[in-house]
Amino acid sequence: MPFNIPTLLTLFRVVLIPFFMLAFYLPFQWAPLACALIFIFAAVTDWFDGYLARCWKQTTQFGAFLDPVADKVIVAMALVLVAEYFHAWWITLPAATMIAREIIISALREWMAEIGKRNSVAVSWIGKVKTTAQMLALFALLWHPNDMIEGVGVAALYIAAVLTFWSMFQYLSAARGDLLER
Repeated sequence: MPFNIPTLLTLFRVVLIPFFMLAFYLPFQWAPLACALIFIFAAVTDWFDGYLARCWKQTTQFGAFLDPVADKVIVAMALVLVAEYFHAWWITLPAATMIAREIIISALREWMAEIGKRNSVAVSWIGKVKTTAQMLALFALLWHPNDMIEGVGVAALYIAAVLTFWSMFQYLSAARGDLLER
């Protein structure tokens, strides 16, 4: 399997996951900022690897598989770490909702691909806005230097949670005919 720059960026994002988690638990004052910066760097490489793969026409089957896996794992880990840090239902509930949505939509996409209807559950603009709000929320909540940044993070988390439901229902509605078919 030939490796190209977009695929190497995706692999690099996977390698960042344990360092991101380690930074979260470091007993230093600068650790939350380091954790948040590693997370946002991974988010930027996610956008960049996809852009380069499309621009340079270097999409691969391996990259198409690994990219969403890397995204979902780092976001799920960030949501779990944020829920652990804040240890409050009002953070845990939207975090769990987002993790559940990712599992449901991943399973839906896999199933739709199996029946030859992959494009009917393609990424929508709402999913992209949700991802942007989610990344902002997670950056702010992982960093949490003061109440104002935490407030921005919580607000973005709830915006992302609402968009999570909206996009999930969009995907399920698009696949409804196939899901209910006997």
